Amino acid sequence: MKYIDTLVIGAGPGGYVAAIRASQMGQNVTIVEREYLGGVCSNVGCIPSKVLISVGHRFEQAKHSDDMGVVAQEVKLDWRKVQEFKNGVVSRLVGGVGSLLKGNKIDIVNGEAYFLDANTVRVIAGDSAQTYTFKNAILATGSRPVEIPAFKFTERVINSTDALSLPEVPEKLVVIGGGYIGTELGSAYANLGSHVTIIEGGKDILAGFEKQMTQVVKKGLKKKGVEVIVGAAAKGVKEFDNSVVLTYETGGEEKTVEANYVLVTVGRLPNTDEMGLEAAGIEFAERGLLKVDVQCRTSVPNIYAIGDIVSGPQLAHKASYEGKVAAEAIAGEKSSVDYLAIPAVCFTDPELATVGYNEEQAKAESIEVKATKFPFAANGRALALNASDGFVKLVARKEDGLLIGAQIVGSGASEMIAELGLAIESGMTTEDIALTIHAHPTLGEMTMEAAEVILGRPIHVAKA
Repeated sequence: MKYIDTLVIGAGPGGYVAAIRASQMGQNVTIVEREYLGGVCSNVGCIPSKVLISVGHRFEQAKHSDDMGVVAQEVKLDWRKVQEFKNGVVSRLVGGVGSLLKGNKIDIVNGEAYFLDANTVRVIAGDSAQTYTFKNAILATGSRPVEIPAFKFTERVINSTDALSLPEVPEKLVVIGGGYIGTELGSAYANLGSHVTIIEGGKDILAGFEKQMTQVVKKGLKKKGVEVIVGAAAKGVKEFDNSVVLTYETGGEEKTVEANYVLVTVGRLPNTDEMGLEAAGIEFAERGLLKVDVQCRTSVPNIYAIGDIVSGPQLAHKASYEGKVAAEAIAGEKSSVDYLAIPAVCFTDPELATVGYNEEQAKAESIEVKATKFPFAANGRALALNASDGFVKLVARKEDGLLIGAQIVGSGASEMIAELGLAIESGMTTEDIALTIHAHPTLGEMTMEAAEVILGRPIHVAKA
């Protein structure tokens, strides 16, 4: 039996970051991973999906840049090389995670952890097992795709993991679920040449973003030939050798659509079952999530939980942030979570990004705000990139101009949102942003321009 200060279970973006920070705080750390270092994000999630999205953009641009004077003929996609490139990126990142853990003197144990009590786990790997006693533990076990009864995963009915390694680019793809995963992968495959149909049960796709933003994305999807069907319930599927036929209901009428694959993206389940957490006395919240306090501490004082297994958005950077908080709390620091300035990004085409409050959220909390937009179409860099769809929107408190939220839809939104997150975290006003000199011509200067609009002295758009 081995005794350790801090045991981390799960080596994804939450777990490995927590382990490194705990080691930096002087703790003796062991990390347990049952499948692969880097977790879902690095291996079968964030990173490989962004590779396919990036390849899709390049392929689409190569075929359709005639209006910019770039005429390419017989543009071809080598799917085998795409997969090799994707796998190479994943391999490099996963190897980097391993090196970081070893460099921080963290013991890596492969296997599945089962709690015997609040201070002991049994780690099983194949036919062998080892018992570990710990002072503190951080649970970072992540989540897995939801499988719905009428759509059991098969060779033709696939989840987001399967969608990253298809043997070919499908001629036709049906996506069930218009959230960020379904819309990202649907956009990517549309760029790669697939005819994509998105079936969404709600009133609109991308429900977590403002309608003003999603309208721009839907316009882009329509250009790609993506069919978006909302208010539709997927009922069942029939599988054939090389195709599937999906039945869905909309407006009280049953309809069918044929495709090569059905991609099911209706959410993710927390990996909190089959770990013996009950034996440790840990309390559950709704939907298999764990109850935690502001320091990520569960109902058992020496056991912490982070990432997809606690409430909040299922974001890799949220898990990493919580991992640092948990490790610092174990070390006696006063660290606690504050989610106001946590960004959310969707890598659609164009991209979506939001941080802090949007207008509706501010109004729901009775906060009087001023909110204004600056269009990409008025920005020289965006025009030069032939990417004029979208806008930068700032939400400021009316009484003093304090920036409390921002939304961006457009090319580079995922990169631009960081400045606005920093501004909110730092307590900056719109005047502070307007007085910050931004380089020209850049997409980033739209942040300054939007601030000037709020202040009532815009330069590059007409005053309202």
